[in-house]
Amino acid sequence: MAALKTEIKEDQENEEDQERVVEDDIENGNPETSKKKKKKKNKKKNVILDEDGKDENSEKQLSDAPINTPITENGEVEADGDKKKKKRNRKKGGKPKQTDPPSIPIVELFPDGVFPIGEIQKYETGKDDRTAKDRFTSEEKRALDRMHNDIYNEVRLAAEAHRQTRQYIQKWIKPGMTMIEICEELENTARKLIGENGLKAGLAFPTGCSKNHCAAHYTPNAGDKTVFEYDDVVKIDFGTHINGRIIDCAFTHTFNPKYNKLVEAVRDATNTGIKAAGIDVQLCEIGAQIQEVMESYEVELDGKTYQVKSIRNLNGHSISPYRIHAGKTVPIVKGGEATVMEENEFYAIETFGSTGRGVVHDDMECSHYMKNFDVPYVPLRLQSSKSLLNIINKNFGTLAFCKRWLDRAGATKYQMALKDLCDKGIVDDYPPLCDIKGCYTAQFEHTIMLKPTCKEVVSRGDDY
Repeated sequence: MAALKTEIKEDQENEEDQERVVEDDIENGNPETSKKKKKKKNKKKNVILDEDGKDENSEKQLSDAPINTPITENGEVEADGDKKKKKRNRKKGGKPKQTDPPSIPIVELFPDGVFPIGEIQKYETGKDDRTAKDRFTSEEKRALDRMHNDIYNEVRLAAEAHRQTRQYIQKWIKPGMTMIEICEELENTARKLIGENGLKAGLAFPTGCSKNHCAAHYTPNAGDKTVFEYDDVVKIDFGTHINGRIIDCAFTHTFNPKYNKLVEAVRDATNTGIKAAGIDVQLCEIGAQIQEVMESYEVELDGKTYQVKSIRNLNGHSISPYRIHAGKTVPIVKGGEATVMEENEFYAIETFGSTGRGVVHDDMECSHYMKNFDVPYVPLRLQSSKSLLNIINKNFGTLAFCKRWLDRAGATKYQMALKDLCDKGIVDDYPPLCDIKGCYTAQFEHTIMLKPTCKEVVSRGDDY
């Protein structure tokens, strides 16, 4: 070891003598010597070799470096300048950011294919429920969760498209805009973000923008000049889906702060329903809790005080692939069925509050339609009905649609054919649902997944 160090020291002295000669030559303008000088500058100085012939300084540098210190391809500690360069490259080639207004599909924003998880809530533990508290930590339940990860991920993708669309629309809407203008901006944005692809990805149902006493199922038909005014209360209800996995989510938008209590009551009632929901919970219990919270609120409008009422003939519902109403209903008043929620079910928890009677009825021109999920084969005589049904099957399947969407799909002069399909029970119509004129209604809604381990409010966002 000592002998090796002595030899290296002598070599270093010789190199120093050579460098002095080189520097003199450079001053005299010798180009060949100038090249040699550049090579000399690239050589390491003070190199000490150990018995194995390795650079002792380099070994010490590595051993003294903190954990996770970047190392070059040559096994050396990466210089600060190199490290910063790498960071800049990662940032430059990293995950893309959303535009304003949003236009980049969600799948491009998450190139790893893993989408944001919604709000996680543990199941409530009742007096007779000894298993709920163990679900969150149970390895068996966690294994069941992992079995459904693909499904959960599809729903989360649809939820992220919904979140980004609605948050943009909330900032974009201004008084004086027409309902058609609002719906088209929302739907065009959602189509881009969800990456519309036939029946594999797209909008799950038409954009509801029901005003004031109208609580649900209104979207403008072509030529409708209805305007969103400053004193209106509008329910924005729209859905997205991936492979039929539907996000059904809604909010109430107002400009006048006098409606704040009404909006607060309904939001609180919806969150109460979400908290009460869970595996083995009876649906009627959820309705009772929702009504109690909803009707504890009062709102003063133009000098008159109104109790906020739950609209008793509207409710939440279970959701299954390509089926927005899958059979189970979640009431928003006490009473109702004692049917229980089950593991791996999906639900839309939605509540409606009203300053009117708290009951809705069909009113106004119909715009919402949906093919009957369970309809058997029905022979059709009219060629126009056959053609329209083909358009419906190709573009919507058993998802809801509206007349504007039929126009967009290229259907023309379809009024008689649409009536024929409705008369035969192949397609169901869903007219707007209204309380008494002069009252105001509000709505909030979220989609939840009853996973084996926990409840995920998949459509939850920073807005509501």
